[in-house]
Amino acid sequence: MASNRPALIDLLSSARVVSLPLRTRFRGVVDREVMLFEGPNGWAEWSPFLEYSDEEAAVWLNGAIEYAFGDQPVQLRDRIAVNATLPAVDASQVLATLAPFGSFRTVKIKVAEKGQTPGQDVDRIVAVKNNFPDAKIRLDANGGWSPELSFSFIKALKGQGIELEYLEQPCKSIEELAKLRGLIADAGYAVKIAADESVRRATDPLEVARAGAADILVLKAQPLGGVARALEISAEAGLPVVVSSAIDSSVGLAMGAQLAAALPELDFDCGLGTAALLAGDVTREPLKPVDGFIDVRRVEVDPMKLDVFEAEDHRIDWWIDRLDRSFSLLHPAS
Repeated sequence: MASNRPALIDLLSSARVVSLPLRTRFRGVVDREVMLFEGPNGWAEWSPFLEYSDEEAAVWLNGAIEYAFGDQPVQLRDRIAVNATLPAVDASQVLATLAPFGSFRTVKIKVAEKGQTPGQDVDRIVAVKNNFPDAKIRLDANGGWSPELSFSFIKALKGQGIELEYLEQPCKSIEELAKLRGLIADAGYAVKIAADESVRRATDPLEVARAGAADILVLKAQPLGGVARALEISAEAGLPVVVSSAIDSSVGLAMGAQLAAALPELDFDCGLGTAALLAGDVTREPLKPVDGFIDVRRVEVDPMKLDVFEAEDHRIDWWIDRLDRSFSLLHPAS
């Protein structure tokens, strides 16, 4: 990969910044800003969240550069099973929000949203269970709960006959995740714990596995520095993995699908169906789920879509400055 690294001017020559509208508020935003650039392999997306530091953004940039300019992995499958993703909407909005996903066998439900109560979370989960009784349910708290609250929530759902496939990043720290796993084991529950932020935002992404604090790793290709690095982490951790997205355009989702297609084993539905949450995309053929699957393919960017969703001038300037700073933090090519 290092020998294929482009110069900054190679990225800037094709770089475009777009602001893609979401169908519903997600992570507190109603649109998703991303930068795209083109290399010999095709288009890549660079989209670290706006609040992330330049150091974190540089890791994401390494992943995007690899996808556009670097060596590509061997593909072991040509389509990926995906879950539906439900933002922290009111229970009355569950059906309308999930409708764009079509048919699915798994739903990931966002919980612990700031400004909402556990009761609202329960109402949302119950609405999913009532309307999709055969769907597997996984929750994502983005580190918003304590071990005790997490355990109480699991216990309350069990009291209503709702079993969880897994609970994703219920607590912020690895120590808290380990404590929660102990509470679950002592109670004889079968709920698994999946680690997301404890992998992609950690200095040592393997620490959570070594600490025995998770049953499953959630891998996101761009935040981990690319598909190759994500595959290394999966192999070294020795745990089942789920490949997920960070609310990407179809270009970014295609990178996630490439990672999922290269994994030796893939036992869980992946969080790569989130093009269904976008009200606009950068291609005429979005990577939306069909019958619970997405194809593994490169995405052709439509120049007209880039124009339609182009960000405002001051936002483009902001991204270009960020690219300059983040690129300077990459290790020199060898």
